[in-house]
Amino acid sequence: MMELPDIWILRLVVACVFCLLIFIRSASGSATEGFENIACCADSNYTDPQTTLNYTTDYRWFPDKGSCRRTKDVLNEKVRLFFVDEGKRCYNLPTIKNKVYLIRGTFPFNGVNSSFNVSIGVTQLGAVRSSGLQDLEIEGIFRATKDYIDFCLVKGEVDPFISQLELRPLPEEYLHDLPASVLKLISRNSFWGTKDEIRFPTDPSDRIWKATSSSLSALLLSSNVSNFDLKSNVTPPLQVLQTAVTHPDRLQFVLSGLDIEDNEYRVFLYFLELNSTVKAGKRVFDIYVNGEIKKERFDILAGGSNYTYTVLNVSANGLLNLTLVKASGAEFGPLLNAYEVLQMRSWIEETNQKDVEGIQKIREELLLQNQDNKALESWTGDPCFFPWQGITCDGSNGSSVITKLDLSARNFKGQIPSSITEMTNLKLLNLSHNDFNGYIPSFPLSSLLISIDLSYNDLMGSLPESIVSLPHLKSLYFGCNKRMSKEDPANLNSSPINTDYGRCKGKEPRFGQVFVIGAITCGSLLITLAVGIIFVCRYRQKLIPWEGFGGKNYLMETNVIFSLPSKDDFLIKSVSIQTFTLEDIEVATERYKTLIGEGGFGSVYRGTLNDGQEVAVKVRSATSTQGTREFDNELNLLSAIQHENLVPLLGYCNENDQQILMYPFMSNGSLQDRLYGEPAKRKILDWPTRLSIALGAARGLAYLHTFPGRSVIHRDVKSSNILLDHSMCAKVADFGFSKYAPQEGDSNVSLEVRGTAGYLDPEYYKTQQLSEKSDVFSFGVVLLEIVSGREPLDIKRPRNEWSLVEWAKPYIRVSKMDEIVDPGIKGGYHAEAMWRVVEVALQCLEPFSAYRPNMVDIVRELEDALIIENNASEYMKSIDSLGGSNRYSIVIEKRVLPSTSSTAESTITTQALSHPQPR
Repeated sequence: MMELPDIWILRLVVACVFCLLIFIRSASGSATEGFENIACCADSNYTDPQTTLNYTTDYRWFPDKGSCRRTKDVLNEKVRLFFVDEGKRCYNLPTIKNKVYLIRGTFPFNGVNSSFNVSIGVTQLGAVRSSGLQDLEIEGIFRATKDYIDFCLVKGEVDPFISQLELRPLPEEYLHDLPASVLKLISRNSFWGTKDEIRFPTDPSDRIWKATSSSLSALLLSSNVSNFDLKSNVTPPLQVLQTAVTHPDRLQFVLSGLDIEDNEYRVFLYFLELNSTVKAGKRVFDIYVNGEIKKERFDILAGGSNYTYTVLNVSANGLLNLTLVKASGAEFGPLLNAYEVLQMRSWIEETNQKDVEGIQKIREELLLQNQDNKALESWTGDPCFFPWQGITCDGSNGSSVITKLDLSARNFKGQIPSSITEMTNLKLLNLSHNDFNGYIPSFPLSSLLISIDLSYNDLMGSLPESIVSLPHLKSLYFGCNKRMSKEDPANLNSSPINTDYGRCKGKEPRFGQVFVIGAITCGSLLITLAVGIIFVCRYRQKLIPWEGFGGKNYLMETNVIFSLPSKDDFLIKSVSIQTFTLEDIEVATERYKTLIGEGGFGSVYRGTLNDGQEVAVKVRSATSTQGTREFDNELNLLSAIQHENLVPLLGYCNENDQQILMYPFMSNGSLQDRLYGEPAKRKILDWPTRLSIALGAARGLAYLHTFPGRSVIHRDVKSSNILLDHSMCAKVADFGFSKYAPQEGDSNVSLEVRGTAGYLDPEYYKTQQLSEKSDVFSFGVVLLEIVSGREPLDIKRPRNEWSLVEWAKPYIRVSKMDEIVDPGIKGGYHAEAMWRVVEVALQCLEPFSAYRPNMVDIVRELEDALIIENNASEYMKSIDSLGGSNRYSIVIEKRVLPSTSSTAESTITTQALSHPQPR
């Protein structure tokens, strides 16, 4: 045989090695197809030694290295910290439509308690609450609806941060029969694993299986693994299944700490028979969840295979109790190898896909010459649900569409994005007062545009005739573009469109305009003079010593202007607020002698001013979950408004990092105290008093919601925030979380969900879209508290009574009012007045905010209820004084509570059999 030269042997070896490398790389690539591995702020791309997966940096999403921080515990690990006043930041990851994916974010422990929200698309996945000593992972499973997915971090109590983000394809079975759901991982466990956790490459889908021990006996995997039939797509890896827990009679697993609201969960249970002597019909058991049987006489071997899994869809509140019980006649007790528990969340429909694609094209075109433009920083995630600056949407017909694009005065330059003409639902376009150049694009006749403003730019050429022909256009402004042709389109003069004809506004003022301008100028001079006089008077007033606590003199300040933490906070000050020193506070409270309450902000102490007025002093604690923002928020709001049903702010102290607020002392405590608080504070309130309190609180909230200029949303309406003065007048308190209602054009709408468990509007929680109707829902819960005397959440009661709302609704719907009324007021109320209140409460608690009444309508209904109650009381008194019997009856017609019209009136027919009803 002919021998090959050494050089050919060497070449053959090199070729073989090269082919082997290509094969290995190809096999590895196919194994991780669809994987996205992102290491936030990493110095460079790297391979993880444990998983062998390649991680890339996130600089293509966020090139700013100034937002990178090193973690405290791991020197080589970095974290991306997003500094956002209000809003979110999103990672956009590639997906394949209709495929199922796992997405997982890692959030390192940063040494302090913190909270912010995470969403997949616009569906909230959960809150990151870093309060332990280890990193937190949040994982969701979803079905892709398009060729990308947004993973968004939404500002909460702190600026959001993240260290790793991972995307993995998953088997279809996870979302089988759940086309519009997101699954949030609660727990994924195996038993007595050889490692703390098992993941890729052992698990091809890179699910992370946590090892958990059990005091129960365990069986080990047989050495002959070839006998096991593991054909299912969702099968855990063999290393997970090689151990199991079993017991002669029963296995029980309890997951506590779940959300206290009712939620649906999907539970995957995995079984591999490890005992080769067990035959079909020998190991049979029943599966229970929270005491309810879900699978009866379950047999692992019934299908002819020694491996199987089952999926349970269950409802749970607070905890999930999984129990496997040996069935009668079985020889062996239950066995379990691994399980997964996932919370089901409804997928929230995103913005119209064509609009999203169009606005993203506009973003890409704008970025060509506007890389550093601040207005584009918010342009990540869904443009409507995570509002982009300058964009307004309309969701009245189901799917949200973009109807307004206002980029005026935002320092944009370059050509007008041609993609604007593809925005088929756009009605208003304002690009004025920028540095746009080039030509104006032509819009198709199918455009819905009503108004176009291109004035004050550097555009050139002539106005396209197609714009003037748009069928819905009512106004068109393109003046002050010096390089544009002075010739108007032939059909502009004859059209009914309001226009500036390409001229700069105000260049040819009419007589009326001159008059108006002159009047405004004179008025401004007069206002300036008046302000100057007031300033001098105020300055002199500041120099007058004021005798405060203990005869001590200090300078009194009124009408203080406070710093504003964000655009979303309250702006105007009109009410005099006194400033106090720490020494003054200590004198008033006798060094914090009498503690009268505790709250999220801190402790509340009773005190007395020098003039004898009793006060409540709220002192922020060092461990408070509420910070400077809430302190400033309450100062700014209560410095701008006054109403008899809102607690007034008397003064404040902000000294040596100590933040203190002072209010009048409310001698009758809170509504919560009176209904079911501590025994020492509890007092049975009669029905007329309860009704009067409800009306007072409703009036206070209605005042906030109709505040001149812009309505205010309280965001934490509850019975403990309704205080009662010496005459039992209700006053709404605690405005630390209050915000202005979102308006068209708002660029930084807060997405952090605030509220208290039991009162929280479910629509607000799911969509993070804030409105006055969130307060309405919470007030509905308060009304049920007033009627029933029960807490909104009470886990000491039977499970079906934990939630006041869910317990009361069925009784109300079948008109069994007596079942929910507080025993302490039974026989002491007029039925029609009570029904009005109960009906109002039920409508306030509608799941969809559009069906809830507004606070003005609620006030009207409660006023009518109080009139009926008072008239009935007077009538009964007159009957008693005459010594007669009660022959008074009411015939009630069904009524519909008005929810939108302020003029709608409910109908009630009354008949007096012997006397007319007094009015």
